[in-house]
Amino acid sequence: MKAEAERLAKNCLLYDEFMVREMEAGRISSDQFEDNGGKIWLHGHCHQKALVGIEKTAQMIRGLLPKSTLNVIPSGCCGMAGAYGYDKSHYAMSGRIGEEVLFPAVRKAEGVVLAPGTSCREQIRHFCNVEAKHPIEVLRTIERLKN
Repeated sequence: MKAEAERLAKNCLLYDEFMVREMEAGRISSDQFEDNGGKIWLHGHCHQKALVGIEKTAQMIRGLLPKSTLNVIPSGCCGMAGAYGYDKSHYAMSGRIGEEVLFPAVRKAEGVVLAPGTSCREQIRHFCNVEAKHPIEVLRTIERLKN
């Protein structure tokens, strides 16, 4: 059972790890994607930062959209922390946490804001009136990816 779990674990990847693996294997390249050379701002999800970091997301964006400028927001938590920010008694604290770094950076950002976390995107929309996107949403293919 342990051997099976270890074999399975080697094949469990986050989306960005998968994309970077495919880029490095030559199965996905920047010429398959539309890149208009815009500005991109990335906020990493706390869960992602705790597991593996956001470096693979940055590598994916830089590798597949090389004409675009990626700015990684040096932010901590957005303040939502799962359902924490939805609770009425935590609402004010949730906003203060986001105001430490993330929200001011988002309000100043020119271009598209990316946030892999669903709760992060909700916080950004609610407190900044900005529609952040999941990083995969900015990858528009020019042609169908081949197997």
